[in-house]
Amino acid sequence: MSRTARVKAPPVRCAWAAVSPEDTRYHDEEWGVPSRDDEHLFEKLLLEGAQAGLSWTTILHKRPAYRRAYRGFDPQQVARFNTRSVERLMADVGIVRNRLKVESSITNARAYLDVQDEFGSFADYLWGFVDGSVVRNRWRRPRDVPTETPVSQAMSKDLKRRGFRFVGPTICYAYMQSMGLVDDHTVDCFRHGRCGS
Repeated sequence: MSRTARVKAPPVRCAWAAVSPEDTRYHDEEWGVPSRDDEHLFEKLLLEGAQAGLSWTTILHKRPAYRRAYRGFDPQQVARFNTRSVERLMADVGIVRNRLKVESSITNARAYLDVQDEFGSFADYLWGFVDGSVVRNRWRRPRDVPTETPVSQAMSKDLKRRGFRFVGPTICYAYMQSMGLVDDHTVDCFRHGRCGS
């Protein structure tokens, strides 16, 4: 091997991905990958609601505890949670112990099951907001990326109409980004345009 051989430069990532090793791994392996798996969509809906007002890094650290506390993110089980379940969750130091968020997770599980019944799958309902295809954006700088869009506003309005809580347009847009309905990796990021369809 030649002594002048170049060392491979690390890949360029979206700016937020450097916050922690967990953020980097999440960015590289999961964020923006289109998901049509109902259980995965439920998990992320629950976590996005929990994240409101907090950093996503905090939620990533707590994700294993959420997985345990919420029975593997099984929406059928979460929908059956009762007052005693709420108190159990409020005592769980591994999750965000905000009563409104805890109670909304149960409400959202029930509303989620209603959507599944109506549309056949939550994925069919959700992807209907983008006509079934990934919206590929070409943002150059992090400040170019919006926090909400007309689509996330419409999604928020419809989810609220169906009884969901903690689903404002900003949360909905973050959900769209994480679930790959939109490709919001900046154009210099090595993941831009490579997350599938």
